Amino acid sequence: MEIYDTEEEQVEALKRWWKENGTSTLIGIGLAIAVVLGWDYWKNYKQEQALKASALYEQILKRSAAGKNSDVEKIAAQLQQKYASTAYADYGQLFLAKSQVAKNALAEAETTLDKLMKTADTEISNLARIRLVRVKLASEKYEEGLQLIAMADPEVTKGFAGIYDELTGDLYVALGRLAEARTAYTSALRSGSNSPFIQFKLDDITAADIVSGSE
Repeated sequence: MEIYDTEEEQVEALKRWWKENGTSTLIGIGLAIAVVLGWDYWKNYKQEQALKASALYEQILKRSAAGKNSDVEKIAAQLQQKYASTAYADYGQLFLAKSQVAKNALAEAETTLDKLMKTADTEISNLARIRLVRVKLASEKYEEGLQLIAMADPEVTKGFAGIYDELTGDLYVALGRLAEARTAYTSALRSGSNSPFIQFKLDDITAADIVSGSE
């Protein structure tokens, strides 16, 4: 470290240092300030976007509860157009599909749910797949429903295993494959599914077997 005898020497040394390093120092300070301000702006922007998306989603909940499906579809479209990067937009698409099912536009609901299943995060993707299987069941596309379940990654869907097993049973019942339905329902019970209807469905299969065996 240099030691200067007089203040004049210190001033001259400072001038030399500033001449050599001042520009780069200012640039560094400017960049640091820009990064901080930019990050703060980005955080504020994301918070503002989330708040606006949340407000629209609240409207969807209210309109859906009131059965105003046309309003639900309009608001879901707004969410998708303006706030597609938020989870609210994905949940809005779930309500859009629900609205489409309510007016029996099953093909439209399939399209909405299929796209959501492929693009959303894991939880919403699972919800979309489950609802898509139910639409397939309602549309009597039983084999397609079974394929959707078979294509699901067990690691990703394990939290929904009981629901998938019950849906598998429903699809097998619709196809008249009662033995496979029984296996699926039993698996759903073992996985701890909280559906109160699985045991009833198993009992119905047993009753059908008894009737069939007595004929």
